[in-house]
Amino acid sequence: MIGIVIPAHNEALLVECCVRAALAAARHAYLSSEPVEIIVVLDACSDDTEAIVSRLPVTSVVVNVRNVGAARAAGAQHLLERGARWLAFTDADSEVSKDWLAEQLRQEADVVCGTVAIDDWSDQDAYAERLELQFRATYCDADGHRHIHGANLGISAQAYRSVGGFAPLVSSEDVALVEALEAAGARIAWSAAPRVHTSARRVARAPGGFAAAICLAIDAMTTPVLAA
Repeated sequence: MIGIVIPAHNEALLVECCVRAALAAARHAYLSSEPVEIIVVLDACSDDTEAIVSRLPVTSVVVNVRNVGAARAAGAQHLLERGARWLAFTDADSEVSKDWLAEQLRQEADVVCGTVAIDDWSDQDAYAERLELQFRATYCDADGHRHIHGANLGISAQAYRSVGGFAPLVSSEDVALVEALEAAGARIAWSAAPRVHTSARRVARAPGGFAAAICLAIDAMTTPVLAA
């Protein structure tokens, strides 16, 4: 069995599209009808996220930790207990491609670190065009990249267990896990083949996550440079 973990904190606007994209990836012919279980970890949600997820053909668990590392770990543990051999992780503001799982498994690695793409920068208002140009100029969306995104990550159950899984970190839990796996000698594929499209929203859910990085980029654009 293959498992997909989606942590969600107040994602009523985006979670249904995320889940439906994951469901499409679970039906890919390459998987040869292997069962795929999707679990949405509802972390301290106070909006309609739980109600929306309850109408979809997925499993959900409720936690109240406000911690993305702990939320991912809770979802992974549930799937491991259900017999998952492969764990795939994405985020509730992201949409995976139809061949996302297939491309992860095609890498034949212990860990697959994928890239992210952004189609809509409009949430950044006046900074949208400059941010998009900067992203395209500086982000490596190609095989051999060294990006680590919780929105596009796959790990074998054996490798995940070998390093103790996600630490309960409020951000950078994905980086910590991959670094531990790398130190343990895991086979890591730095691949752009598993495609994930994510949002460029202004409000960050994790203090050191992707949205927070965009905010830092805006700060750099607006900070005046003092003459020497």
